Amino acid sequence: MVEARHLSISILLLFFILKAASTMETLEGLKHALKPIRIVPKEGDEKGMVVKRHDQEDHQPLSPMARLFHEPDCNLYVIAMIGSKTRIDPDVVKANLVHSLLKHPRFSSLQVMEEEKGGEMKWVPTKVDLEKHVIVPDMCSDMETSSDKYVEDYICNLTKTTLDFSKPLWDLHLLNVKTSHAEAVAVFRIHHSLGDGTSLMSLLLACTRKASDPMALPSVPMMKKPKSSAGSGKWWKAFRLVWNTIIDILMVIATVLFLKDRDTPLRGPPNVGSTGRRIVHRTISLEDVVMIKNAMSTTVNDVMVGITQAGLSRYLNRRYAEGKKNKGATEKKNNLPKNLSIRATHFINIRPSAGIHTLAEMMEKGSEAKWGNWIGYVLLPLTIALRDNPLDYIQKAKKAMDRKKASLEALYIHSMAKSIPNLFGTKTGSVLCLKVPSRTTIWFSNVVGPQEEIVFFGHPIAYIAPSCFGQPNALMIHVVSYVDKMNIILSVDESTVPDPHQLFDDLEESFNLIKNAVMARDETPQNVI
Repeated sequence: MVEARHLSISILLLFFILKAASTMETLEGLKHALKPIRIVPKEGDEKGMVVKRHDQEDHQPLSPMARLFHEPDCNLYVIAMIGSKTRIDPDVVKANLVHSLLKHPRFSSLQVMEEEKGGEMKWVPTKVDLEKHVIVPDMCSDMETSSDKYVEDYICNLTKTTLDFSKPLWDLHLLNVKTSHAEAVAVFRIHHSLGDGTSLMSLLLACTRKASDPMALPSVPMMKKPKSSAGSGKWWKAFRLVWNTIIDILMVIATVLFLKDRDTPLRGPPNVGSTGRRIVHRTISLEDVVMIKNAMSTTVNDVMVGITQAGLSRYLNRRYAEGKKNKGATEKKNNLPKNLSIRATHFINIRPSAGIHTLAEMMEKGSEAKWGNWIGYVLLPLTIALRDNPLDYIQKAKKAMDRKKASLEALYIHSMAKSIPNLFGTKTGSVLCLKVPSRTTIWFSNVVGPQEEIVFFGHPIAYIAPSCFGQPNALMIHVVSYVDKMNIILSVDESTVPDPHQLFDDLEESFNLIKNAVMARDETPQNVI
């Protein structure tokens, strides 16, 4: 039975690949494979992927992707920490939520299972009692721990509990305690069935306004479309795209069947998704990240992937030396196993637009907008090795990411994640869909944030730190930009990564080494012939 199921999956995936190869004539058609979040003038478009008003949302079934997030091994939550530069007024927040977030049907609907229809789950609108969703804990003036540790522990305890199905699956915790980074912290906890990370982040940002203009929505940098090739170059690029996609999907099939990352100190135990998480964050200079990007002719994401490779290499070199003789921390003398390579499940935004303005208009005017779980990812190999030249990490990251950009891997994984539950059922679908990400070592996500300072219902924002818990990996790294800062967020299983702040030290040290190497290279006079 297992072999037959694996064969069925393989045939299905290869069918998708052959279909792509036979129908793709130019790369231009691929740009429209997925539409951005936008206002939709007609009802019923995109098979239920449209956010509808309450009279239209009534008893609509959950999408296959939303149902997946209710399976025991796939019970994911999005958690977003928002630091405020002032104390948070709970009454002001509640009053504004009524006119913003609660206008979104998913945030004011129950998820009800109908047993008579085989356990089908549907959205059922309900009246929201904000007193049950907005939690303001009593802050003890005589804390036994530091305020930073108190907030960490509070959030860690949130990751050990689940939300009550008798109300919409979200809550907001307002912590009026001063930390190293803010005067207060707001913590959103949202079940992943309500939407993907990009949708939810866009929705939260649609609730904010520019600090310089209280009526204006924040602006988020738009991804530039690559220039299309002409003539013979276009066909070579199309052939390369199809070939790379075939190879990548075959790797996905191999991962589903047998291929998994080797055991390292970063690999979590079985059922690691059900454990609580320690979620911590640290900030580096976005200006310095952009300086490295420009000097290396690469992207911000490439730089952050390179920093991640360098930081993980330093961290693992230390972990492998535990209880043994330390061989050193150079390229030739270190504690790392030879040819050590791990993989990251690198999540990709497959929407061309963040859709903040659309979502704001939807909440204000009751219009419709595209919504749902549009999750795509690629399997990104990470080379774990110590390098005497720190810039090698950036070059390897750029090469790996350029290869993944010339592939439809993320788009087809998204298509399969939607199709498999319909073909094999939700329970079997959840197992198959989790096979791939659970057999990699880390999850990685990079989100572009606002370019200017923003306010959340009148409260100026110091930082934004989104993350997840419930994932089948011991380590997840989120990266999000905000104004002139780059925030790195770690979500770790403490039994696997007991020292996340040490990992941060290694990431920050790697960042400084790369930055200094770029500056030294630029200052070195070039020979003129």
